[in-house]
Amino acid sequence: MTLTSSIQSAFTPSGKLRASINLGNPILAYRDAAGEACGVSVDLAAEFARLLGAELELVVVDAAGKSVDVMVGENADIGFFAIDPLRGEHIAFTAAYVLIEGCYLVKEDSPIRANGQVDHAGNRVVVGEGSAYDLYLTRSLEHAQIVRSPTSPTVVDTFLEQGAEVAAGVRQQLEADAQRLGGLRLLGERFMVIQQAMGTPKSRGSEAAAFLAGFVERMKASGFVAAALERHGIQGASVAPAAGPV
Repeated sequence: MTLTSSIQSAFTPSGKLRASINLGNPILAYRDAAGEACGVSVDLAAEFARLLGAELELVVVDAAGKSVDVMVGENADIGFFAIDPLRGEHIAFTAAYVLIEGCYLVKEDSPIRANGQVDHAGNRVVVGEGSAYDLYLTRSLEHAQIVRSPTSPTVVDTFLEQGAEVAAGVRQQLEADAQRLGGLRLLGERFMVIQQAMGTPKSRGSEAAAFLAGFVERMKASGFVAAALERHGIQGASVAPAAGPV
């Protein structure tokens, strides 16, 4: 799509492009040695701001739920989220740009060996509050109890502090925590594929949403997303397939 003045205005009502950046998913955003937010989502936000010819302002939060709140409250113009139907009530999502696996982690001596053993009465599953896997497991688990940790990076610590049976999260975060703490293991299969997308408030209109969707497709097709994953040393996440015409 061609950038028009109406599209530009839809994304910059404050005069700047405000991008909500969630540090709760370190695969996509984290703080560098100088304390500045960086990562794949920050790179995409900067490139979109360049396309608009706008100054970029980062709205940095530490949890997915807070990022959604920022967007719903119209305090950001774009954001980076896992696609979920509940969030889709207020946010217009692009197709995914990155795919990430959601997995379970247990203690080494746990009798739980497979995903099918998780959803049993008496099992407590710790999730990051408001995360994509919180929303998904809230809908899909029928017998296990969900326990919510304040952010995704604190899931495993909460799991250990409360003596829970299962921790759920992004594979890479769980693998890093298992290596850091010891005595833990991941179950062998994923329970979901998390589709990470860009989004904008639905109030910005269908023209703006379509422009953002086209931007994401171009970033995938051009190799921008793959290069960003490599530049930030991200392992285990893959570029999502094309969703349609670029």
